Order: sequence, then C-alpha cells, then structure tokens
Amino acid sequence: MVHTVVAGFDGSAESRAAAEWAAREAKLRGLPLKLVHVWEPVPEPIAQAPLLGAETQQHWSERIPREAAEGLRLRHPGVDVTVEQISGRPGEVLPRVAKDAELLVLGSRGLSGIGGFLVGSVGQMVVAHAGQPVVLVRAGEQATDEHAMDPAGIPSAAAPFRPVVLGLDTDNPHDAVIEFAFDAALRRETALLVVHGWNPPPYFPYGLPADSEFEAELGRQDTAALAEVLRPWRQKFPAVEVVEQSRSGSPANHLVDASREASLVVVGRRIRRSPLGAHIGPVTHAVLHHSTAPVAVVAHG
Repeated sequence: MVHTVVAGFDGSAESRAAAEWAAREAKLRGLPLKLVHVWEPVPEPIAQAPLLGAETQQHWSERIPREAAEGLRLRHPGVDVTVEQISGRPGEVLPRVAKDAELLVLGSRGLSGIGGFLVGSVGQMVVAHAGQPVVLVRAGEQATDEHAMDPAGIPSAAAPFRPVVLGLDTDNPHDAVIEFAFDAALRRETALLVVHGWNPPPYFPYGLPADSEFEAELGRQDTAALAEVLRPWRQKFPAVEVVEQSRSGSPANHLVDASREASLVVVGRRIRRSPLGAHIGPVTHAVLHHSTAPVAVVAHG
C-alpha cells in the first residue's frame, strides 16, 4: 500500500493554503499528494432551482479541484498530485479517506487582527476523530513563513527552517507524538524545541508563604524529568538538535508563545471512547485556536 499525504480541498482560500503546505510536506516525505474534495448532496428542491444548474455544480465539483491540482504540479515539480471526489459530510468522510495516509492536512481561517486560527466545526470534528496526524494550516500561510530570515533580514524559502515545537507532557509521554516531532525536525534539518509547562501542587498557593527555593527545586525536578523522557529519543535521532524548555505556568500559553518562531507545532490528542463523543483536550484546543504556525495534532492511546 502506497502511503499518501491527503489534503481536504473545497476551493476556499484556507483549503488552498493547506494544499500548498501539503504539497511541500509531500515533497519532504517523498510521497504522493491526494486532494480530496467532499461535496454534500444538495436537497432535491434546491437542486431543481434554476440558480444551481448542472454547469455550476460541475464547475465546483470538478473544474476547481482539477485546476488546483494542475497548479500544484507546476509549482511543486516531482510531486504526484491526484484528485478524489466523494459525496458526503466532510467531517465524516475525511477521517475515513485518510485512515491509510501518513497525515491529513486541513485549512483554517486566520482570526482577523489576532494571530491564530478559527477552527470550524468540520476541522474540530476531523481532529477529534481522525486516527492519523492532522495538520491545521491558516489561510495565507506561505512557504516563507516556515523559514528564518535570509542574510538581508527578509523571510526566504531558501533560508533554514524555523524550529519545530513539541508540546510534551512528561507525566504521560507518548511515542507517536514524540516521534512525529523528531521526524519533522529531521526532515526540515532544523532544531526541535520541546516545551513543557508545569505548575506547583494545588495545595501550594493556599495559605502558604511564597517559597522561591521550593519552587526552584520543583523546576529542577521537572527539568530532570524532561531530560529523562527525551534521552532515548536523542539517541534515536542524533542529527536533531534538541532544545528543552521547562517553565512554570500554562503549557498552552508557552506553546502559543513558541509558535511565533516555529515552522510547525506538534501536540497530542488522547483517543477516548466516550458516549459523549471525542474530545480534543484543553491544551491542544487552545493551541489550535491561537498558534501562529501550522499545528500537527497526533492521536495516541
């Protein structure tokens, strides 16, 4: 079975940005790219309306994805780009189509005036249910956004990649999340910044005077725990420069701060079988909505 990179495509600006990112990622991985256009059947009474003729429907369901694929082939020579069109609900179809893919890429609107994403209901549903890694890309994301400044101080795709950022929970580290981040840094020939946020025990702030030495000791213990988790991965990926960052405070805030200088942010999502439905988790949810770099969400058990 040939693995692919799959990008959800509907013709919008955000899906076009996602397709461009997916093409660059496919080239890094040496994989083909599949654009998946999911169209929802129009209810019969509306389908018969004169404003929705056969020509208009064919334009959106066939011509736009085909032309997008042709443009991607020209801009990313060597990447095999195909188009698949499926009828159904995007939030249900995309995770199913991508179950054998290496990753699924989706677009998300940028928040006007504020750095970060606006993750719609389809994106949240796909992230919450997909078994494969899902990458969210903002509308307007360009190749230069992932790279450092050139000697002239201008962002350039010819300059080295910015670091990959990994949000790591040292209490429950998961191999799939860590390996994805190390592999992404290796392919980009860039550093991996591992971010872990920690807080004092819940009883510490209540009725107790501030103890800077105690908090410093907690910080040293957390730094040691982070180093211990990463030790075997440093050995497995010796070519990747690893920068460890253990800081007191909200993990989500630290990751959002780090995203401003990142090419990619990697976070995890626990697979939960709950009668109330799947959940993304508070840290991942916050990073998805406020990161200024593309975000990869890696599902784990």
